[in-house]
Amino acid sequence: MRLAARRYESRLHLPDLLSLTSDPSDPSATESVTAINVALTDPGEAGAFARDVSSRVPIPQITARPAQGGEGSATVFVVLDRFHFAIAIVTMAASTVFLLALMLMLVEERRGTVGILRLIGLRKNRILLQVFAEGLLIAAAGAVFGILFAAALQGAVNAFFQWKYDTSLIFVRITPQIALRCVLLAVPLGVVASVISSWTLLRSNVLELARR
Repeated sequence: MRLAARRYESRLHLPDLLSLTSDPSDPSATESVTAINVALTDPGEAGAFARDVSSRVPIPQITARPAQGGEGSATVFVVLDRFHFAIAIVTMAASTVFLLALMLMLVEERRGTVGILRLIGLRKNRILLQVFAEGLLIAAAGAVFGILFAAALQGAVNAFFQWKYDTSLIFVRITPQIALRCVLLAVPLGVVASVISSWTLLRSNVLELARR
């Protein structure tokens, strides 16, 4: 809800901000703080550092906790990260089913060609190897095209949404790690889909393939 809301910002000097927000009845209001952020050299030690501070400062009003997973904006980004992960799983499952259905239709159109190859003496393993190589080539080309397409459009996507929501957040960023992950996911899925769809066709009788 907050991402799409229009924000109004005001920049003030710290003394002016304190004079606006402090309690006039409290003389120490302008000299006190409510939170201190500590950046650690090793973020993995945040939990141990928080427990150590809590044991050394046994005051009920003072608590120490890691910023990650706590209240505030960190929790919002954790929720967004989990939401994006769930969307990625659903997208991968749906695209795999769609890819398999598409490969089944393409293989069905080549029924006559496979029948002729079987009649002239090519073995199932030879045809399956050819299908594997073809699926590998198509999957690799599709993965490379998708990465290049996303890299070419990421600037336009970021510019549009930054203008739309008046923010400096980066919405799309194609890194080498992301590109490698896409290739490692797309290529095996494409090869498996092509082999599975072709294997069901190769198990058919030669005369049925040739429609005789």
